[in-house]
Amino acid sequence: MVDFSENSICQLVQTHYGMDVDAQQLNGYDELNFLLRTKAGTKYILKIAGEEHGIGFLDAQVKIIQYLSASEISQGFQHYQLNRQGEVITSVVVNGKNQYLRILSYLEGVFWVDAKEKDKTLYEDLGSFMGKMDRVLQKFSHPAMHRHYVWDISTAADANRRLSFIKDHEKRRIAGYFLLQFETEVLPLLSSLRHAYAHNDANDYNVLVKENSVCGLIDFGDMVYTALINNVAVACTYAMLNHDNPLAAATLVVKGYQQQYPLKEQELDLLYYLIAARLCISVTQSAYNAAQASSNEHHYITEGPAWKLLYQLIRINPIRAKNNFREVCGFETARGNDYSGILQNRAQLIGKNLSISYLQKLKIVRGALQYLYDEKGRTFVDCVNNPSHVGHCHPYVVKKMQKQIATLNTNTRYLHDSIVEYARRLTDTLPSALKVCYFVNSGSEANDLAVRMSRHYTGNKDIIVLDHAYHGTSTLAMEMSPYKFDGKGGFGQMPWIHKVMSPDLYRGPYRYEDADAGKKYAQDIKRVIGDLKTNGKAPAVFICETLLGVGGQMPLPPGYLKEVYKSVREAGGLCIADEVQVGFGRVGDTFWGFELQEVIPDIVVMGKPIGNGHPLAAVIVKEEIANAFNNGMEYFNTYGGNPVSMETGLAVLDVIQQEEMQAHAKQVGEYLMMQLRTLMKKYPMMSDVRGHGLFIGVEMVKDTKSLEPAIPEIDKVVEMVKEKGYLLSTDGPLHNVLKIKPPMTFNRENADELVQYLDEAMAAL
Repeated sequence: MVDFSENSICQLVQTHYGMDVDAQQLNGYDELNFLLRTKAGTKYILKIAGEEHGIGFLDAQVKIIQYLSASEISQGFQHYQLNRQGEVITSVVVNGKNQYLRILSYLEGVFWVDAKEKDKTLYEDLGSFMGKMDRVLQKFSHPAMHRHYVWDISTAADANRRLSFIKDHEKRRIAGYFLLQFETEVLPLLSSLRHAYAHNDANDYNVLVKENSVCGLIDFGDMVYTALINNVAVACTYAMLNHDNPLAAATLVVKGYQQQYPLKEQELDLLYYLIAARLCISVTQSAYNAAQASSNEHHYITEGPAWKLLYQLIRINPIRAKNNFREVCGFETARGNDYSGILQNRAQLIGKNLSISYLQKLKIVRGALQYLYDEKGRTFVDCVNNPSHVGHCHPYVVKKMQKQIATLNTNTRYLHDSIVEYARRLTDTLPSALKVCYFVNSGSEANDLAVRMSRHYTGNKDIIVLDHAYHGTSTLAMEMSPYKFDGKGGFGQMPWIHKVMSPDLYRGPYRYEDADAGKKYAQDIKRVIGDLKTNGKAPAVFICETLLGVGGQMPLPPGYLKEVYKSVREAGGLCIADEVQVGFGRVGDTFWGFELQEVIPDIVVMGKPIGNGHPLAAVIVKEEIANAFNNGMEYFNTYGGNPVSMETGLAVLDVIQQEEMQAHAKQVGEYLMMQLRTLMKKYPMMSDVRGHGLFIGVEMVKDTKSLEPAIPEIDKVVEMVKEKGYLLSTDGPLHNVLKIKPPMTFNRENADELVQYLDEAMAAL
């Protein structure tokens, strides 16, 4: 862009327009703008475009402004000042490059961004102004407006190429999520939408306000032939900036627009996603400009408010937005139902022992990172669905899955690179002794295979487990899960299963204040091994979660596994670390839970978070165990190790590492536990807060001496917090422990709100 001094501008205006003026440079995005004042005090705006804009597009700007300035709404638009030759566009050559000058009348008013009072009437009036303009422009056309343009919402998918310029992990993730929704929800329908010649930039620095009404709109440099609803989306986007209730602001704009130029249901149903897409274009463009070291402050002027709005938007259920827009336009809304029908059908068609959470059931229809949206338009923060480890619908993971499933999905009898690459990447996170991988479809299946391999390697059958443990839903996994076989409907303990005391530092005989509690609890393994020896037996394996899940959301005492593993190995058994609920950075301090205990297992079992909700699990073993298992009988798993699952696993690892999720879990988890412990001082019923990273349990008791479990109370707390929009559940042998294991995208703001709502719920008991 050529620089012009204010003096040179005055000379150009005198030469080509015969006007004596003073000139003052104004900000602009990609054109030069000057405020001109004549001696009589009349004001004009001079715009200068470089030749890169193209004379054809400048002609389109001239034509559309002339069209509007000759219409019934002419007072809201500028008029052109002709040069000495009676032309609108003046071409001058500076440093060998064409520069195009245009002078327009000056519109009085204050910019929308500077308007101090904005009541509901003003938001409606903005919509009305835009509706009138679009209605007037129905018969306008110009070929130069048919262009592929970065600021056209219809091209928002292009913003994916600029995502990498956003350095903040959380921001990049949110923008990526909304761009994924644009590609999924909007792109397939774009061609079926009404199209129009649109202004495309009713931003808060282009809309003029006077006396609580919109009096003008300037700057047609972003105009494009696009979907009509995109023009509404742009106006809504900037009206929502810095608003405490952005959806209410957008709804008022839509209401005003509808009164002048009726919208269609399909257009309204896409509006939420189009608003988000416009914001994504803006923030990715700002990030790109920063990477290019742009010094133009106009390139970043909306960046802060745009990010704030994206954070607000992801907490707004798209169904709620759609209902609001439909309602003000007189269309039927989707309000959900009482679920009696689906509950009845479920009772008839699905096994009755599949439980459903909460007294008032939820029908969740969409997920967005740590947020869940239900059919009735409500938004919930997910605090318990740990399989969605890196966030519901994480855009990077989804796209990797989509690409592979559109290419090939087969089995391990054919060569493919991803299984080898994933095995390498996964074993890189583990001690070097753990180097051979088997891929399966669930944690239950993984634990089953791990025990099978252990029995084969040792020649023994007996299994040692912790009391209250849970290791899955297969027949063998149930046999080694006291949580199930000792519970209601359980089949009792099999003779080859042996329980040891759960190392409970809160309720057990050795508690937090005992520095040797880990070693003392570990002595119980010697009792079991001794009993086996008396009967001429030895253990095949000891299996243990590295932090106890259904056992009460409990970390193991320091030194516990080191002592236990030593005893088991001396007796000829193997040691399995069940990382199904624990691993992949959740505990914060380490990547794997067993690392907290400074031990190296013989076998590690992985599940739940490994595929971010995709059915994937793994068994990783020492080489000698794998070699022994290779005894001539083929091991084959129809789906285990398929290319889609492997690409999914790779994507999850990429996200954990690239977005530094382990460090995030440590920081947010420590902060949340600190806040919960502060709350614990206020409410003695919250008697113990424990965990690592984002693996947290809060035990509730009626009396801190008897430790009587506060079961009715904890159930009420879960329901009350759910009504505030946070989903928790209970766990533990006595069902009196709050389970907090959210997606790793859970942030400090979520932590603060959760603690606030827990405070309110506890106070209401």
